[in-house]
Amino acid sequence: MATDSRTKSLLCLKAAIEKKAMNPVLLELKEITSFTDYFLLLSAKSDRQVQAIAQAIQEALKRKGIRPLGQEGTFGGKWILMDYEDVVVHIFLEPVRKFYDLEGLWVDAPRIDLPR
Repeated sequence: MATDSRTKSLLCLKAAIEKKAMNPVLLELKEITSFTDYFLLLSAKSDRQVQAIAQAIQEALKRKGIRPLGQEGTFGGKWILMDYEDVVVHIFLEPVRKFYDLEGLWVDAPRIDLPR
């Protein structure tokens, strides 16, 4: 059974929160761009936590038969990008997130209210 992009983004969020990801923001890009439906932005306190969050997301989606198209930044641990086609996850070390300011870059994208 195929998983819709919203459900997939919430699976990523749940796995990330279990690893204590901070400041989650889900941006809906369906009407703005053709390359993905959602950006999930997350922060972590250390490079090890960035890597742990990425691993938890990958394992959670793998259990559902979902594999990433690609993944960048795993070894550096400052910013990991996980491309699941219709959901792109960005896991940042907090100062790196502030520097790149993807929320500011995609200011026109609607923010989705996230479950607590």
